[in-house]
Amino acid sequence: MNHNKLLVRHRFTALAALLALALPLVLASGSLATELLIFAMAAMACNLLLGYTGLMSFGQGIFYGLGSYAAGLLLLHFKVPLLVAMLGATAIGALAAALVGWFAIRQRGVYFVMLTLAFAQMAYFLAYSMVDLTGGDNGLLGIARPPLLVFGLELFDTGSPWRYYAFVAVVFLAVFVAMQRVAESKFGRTLLAIRDNEARAAAVGYNVRAFKLLAFVISGAVTGLAGGLAAMLSGIAPLSSIEYHVSETILLMTVIGGTGNLLASVIGAAFYTIAADWLASFWPRWMLLLGLLLIAVTLYMQKGIWGLIERIAQALRKDPPAAAASTQHKEQA
Repeated sequence: MNHNKLLVRHRFTALAALLALALPLVLASGSLATELLIFAMAAMACNLLLGYTGLMSFGQGIFYGLGSYAAGLLLLHFKVPLLVAMLGATAIGALAAALVGWFAIRQRGVYFVMLTLAFAQMAYFLAYSMVDLTGGDNGLLGIARPPLLVFGLELFDTGSPWRYYAFVAVVFLAVFVAMQRVAESKFGRTLLAIRDNEARAAAVGYNVRAFKLLAFVISGAVTGLAGGLAAMLSGIAPLSSIEYHVSETILLMTVIGGTGNLLASVIGAAFYTIAADWLASFWPRWMLLLGLLLIAVTLYMQKGIWGLIERIAQALRKDPPAAAASTQHKEQA
């Protein structure tokens, strides 16, 4: 019984691990596989806001872009170790999210969305204008990908694409486990209560603003980490990494996968990344098809790909002989 409970509790982690192990067998490009896992982390962070708290934020691109810049600046100018660059990207993402969240959570509905979008536009303009710091339109170029060092000893070389993928896969699984614990904790259940009925949650004594702000900070930290890993993947921190289009992409992945489930975010990121790469290889206007896909998801699959998987699994769990016997009994009656 205990083993069964353990398997049920960790089934999503096991599936995420299987996905990370399967990607090298499915994809020929280590860079594409790594990009998929990076966006999966960003989509999980977005889902904590959208699926668990009910907040549609267009500020995710701010945290992602600032994470890229933070890692790039630390590696270019201070030659820091890999883990320090990741910590810097995570910290700047959390700080930016705390600032944006402090103002945004005071608004609701469309005003909340517009405020996060305004912050995204402002962040893009500042990054474009501060050429000496961010490289302006060119971004930060020549970002090195350092090996993994612990106490000055090299433990792992991340130089090749598949070696870096292996490192990012470990980080991805660690983030997934941590986010899953957050979602299953009392904090995560409180976020769901706030999403379902904010007034009731406040009436029973929960500090709704504090919970929303903490959700923002956690989401920003994970998204900043994803941006830092992306900068080390490509060797650049481009201006486009802080555009609001990044927020749109992360939101698309989250909605396509399905909200309220972290594994769904991983599935949405995988679907979007692979589909975009495949479509872009033979049609320059591939975004049109993705737009049509989003319309289809909105109209017919409001729970995303995960909702479709749940419906299929529910249909397979039904007992066909019992269903047939019940039908036959009704016909005889």
